[in-house]
Amino acid sequence: MSSERGKNIAEGSSLIADHHQPPTPSRYESQKRRDWNTFGQYLKNQRPPVPLSQCNSNHVLDFLRYLDQFGKTKVHLQGCMFYGQPEPPAPCICPLRQAWGSLDALIGRLRAAYEENGGSPESNPFATGAIRVYLREVRESQAKARGIPYKKQKKKPKQDKPSDESSSTLFFS
Repeated sequence: MSSERGKNIAEGSSLIADHHQPPTPSRYESQKRRDWNTFGQYLKNQRPPVPLSQCNSNHVLDFLRYLDQFGKTKVHLQGCMFYGQPEPPAPCICPLRQAWGSLDALIGRLRAAYEENGGSPESNPFATGAIRVYLREVRESQAKARGIPYKKQKKKPKQDKPSDESSSTLFFS
């Protein structure tokens, strides 16, 4: 009986030891932390440096424009012969930009990180109307440049297991 008790104590101690290790952050949490640190570094590199408490939507917009230089999405200009063509037959000199979806996801992560790091939702520079307008303009201009009309996709309800309730469930889009 004492050996069984010893076994349970040993198992319990390994559970306790495992419990003290912090869980590995999810991919989303890791990316959010990297994005937050990158934005903080961007503010520090401004001349003069911008303290986070003084950050506003104009700094966020400047950051998004700054990121365009690292983009990988070809966005045809209106004068380009391939403007409006989804699959151009030849290369052109139009700029590479950040894709709208990448910017939208980035803003979502930074918006959350701002509040997790002590910022109030009312003063969140990532949640302003100016940012929403900018993202909408980027989305529309990229769609026109590629000749692809943007249509918001409706979320499909999960069909894990059939149920009679599914016909009466309302989904908001």
